Amino acid sequence: MANANKKARGLIEGRPALIVIDIQASTFADDSAVRSIDNMPGYADRMLASRQLIDAARGADIPVIFIQEIHRADLVDFGRELDGDEDVHCLDTNPNTEIAKKEMGFVDGDYVIQKRRYSAFYGTDLEILLKGLKAETLILCGGLTDVCVHYTFVDGHQGDYFCRVVEDCVAGSSTEAHGAALKAMEYLQSGAVRGLDETLIAMAG
Repeated sequence: MANANKKARGLIEGRPALIVIDIQASTFADDSAVRSIDNMPGYADRMLASRQLIDAARGADIPVIFIQEIHRADLVDFGRELDGDEDVHCLDTNPNTEIAKKEMGFVDGDYVIQKRRYSAFYGTDLEILLKGLKAETLILCGGLTDVCVHYTFVDGHQGDYFCRVVEDCVAGSSTEAHGAALKAMEYLQSGAVRGLDETLIAMAG
């Protein structure tokens, strides 16, 4: 351990907000073997587990912020995103791009942030919303662990938020990538990777 003087932090420091990243209708509508974006085994089940966090957040008066990846149908806003393994996805003309409102129990009063890039902070008003909510701890769930969750975590970390990712409620493009991303996030903030049960207890407290 290089940093022998690091301070132990609680799971929740100050006011929290729950950030639900890219849990969209396509997660539950597309069960084909070949997808535009690879998913690790058990992906949909891990997304469904996020509903427990959402319900607990509402019970504890914690703001719920849904992040929705969405792209224009003429592909003009993809940029370099299609240079890697991902194919065209989340077009604004596809109804499966909508947030999975039924599965996630979306209600009026939940916040929605649309994004064109991996990080929920990049080119969005998420920072303004979080400042208005006076949020200090960001609890992250959703997908992909190694892409949108990871990059949102990093930008939150660089913005001096306490960032927590609920291991049971995130999933990656592969099991290996999922594990590596969790390790990378834990490197940035000790105690960042948390379990569902302990997070539910912290929210209730």
